[in-house]
Amino acid sequence: MKKLGILNSAIATVLAHMGHTDMITIADCGLPIPDTTQRIDLAVKKGLPSFLDVLDAVREDMVVEKITLAEEIKIYNAEMYNKIKNRFPNVVIQFISHEEFKVLTVQSKAVIRTGEASPYANIVLHSGVNF
Repeated sequence: MKKLGILNSAIATVLAHMGHTDMITIADCGLPIPDTTQRIDLAVKKGLPSFLDVLDAVREDMVVEKITLAEEIKIYNAEMYNKIKNRFPNVVIQFISHEEFKVLTVQSKAVIRTGEASPYANIVLHSGVNF
């Protein structure tokens, strides 16, 4: 058994296969996931697991160069936006419309679906390098 890091085998595999600029999405329970993109469904029930719990686990195991958020999060979920921003103090934040965000998920290596039930609690993590 692994001692540290992500225990979920699907997430661990995706992270191990990621290279520079590859993307992975962490989503609330309502974001549509393209049929062509790997779905890692962690949602158990509304709120479980939370978006932030999953985000924290993934960011501890991944070099993040940039993040992408829907512009709407700043207005409709400012509390979540501030929590995300505080977790990535030295990372570039790109904002796009929610409609553009949904299109971008097609390029993600995977979308991790959480039980989060708050608006626009979705993020694309762009992989950096550790050297």
